[in-house]
Amino acid sequence: MYQKIFFIFFIFIFITECSKKEEISVKPPDDKESYKIYSEALEAMNRREFFFAANKFSEAEKILPVVEHSAKALLMSSFCYYTINFHEEAISSLEYFLKKYPADENIQYASYLIALSNYEQILDEKKDIEPLFKTKKLIEEYIKKYPNTDYTLDLKFKLGLIQNQLAAKEIYIAKYYIKTQKWIPAINRLKVVVNDYEETIFIEEALHRLVEIYYNLGLVNEAKKTAKILGYNYNSSKWYENSYSLLNKDYQKEQKNLKKKSKEKEQGLVRKTIKKILNK
Repeated sequence: MYQKIFFIFFIFIFITECSKKEEISVKPPDDKESYKIYSEALEAMNRREFFFAANKFSEAEKILPVVEHSAKALLMSSFCYYTINFHEEAISSLEYFLKKYPADENIQYASYLIALSNYEQILDEKKDIEPLFKTKKLIEEYIKKYPNTDYTLDLKFKLGLIQNQLAAKEIYIAKYYIKTQKWIPAINRLKVVVNDYEETIFIEEALHRLVEIYYNLGLVNEAKKTAKILGYNYNSSKWYENSYSLLNKDYQKEQKNLKKKSKEKEQGLVRKTIKKILNK
């Protein structure tokens, strides 16, 4: 019995001593040491040794005595990761920054870097679409939260590029369905472009391909209605010309006549100008 009590007491003393030693081992260095580590990180960054600098800034962040300086160190660490395209590490570090220092003056910049890091990981439109949707949502949230910053202006431009990529994805799939004569799925994909991505460069192609499908299915009225929308908004585009050619059997003949008249007019103008020059 006494042996058992002595053993429990011994274990308690052992754990207590270990705890004390652990406390001593994690005791932070003095202020001078923390700023020395920060300076080393800064020097490494200036030498473009970004990975080493990121780790040093992270080390300094944990022991700097002033909150603002700690926040800055963590942000600098995130920036170093971003610079060398360690996007996942940068995002993780930035998200930690937002959580730990929500009142810091650089919060907008940190959020911008998160959006940027996600944007730069986007794959092309033929591959995984999830990063596009995720980045689109992040950017839209940023624009809504911070509508009047320089960062917002840049992200608006990038949002336009993302919209184009998403529209391109829909066109790519629609063309596959057209090739395999799966008309209904093709129409549905093209309508996504028309309804959701009308400000992208792919809207004209989407409308034209709808004209093609409707016409080939014998839905001439639907084809004409869609062609009118295309003509009303984009009457100078090659896609409208293709749609008009499809629906108007005399189109090629008309085009030849127009070119002939234009050529005759051009030649007449040339001769007229030459005569003026000769008569001077």
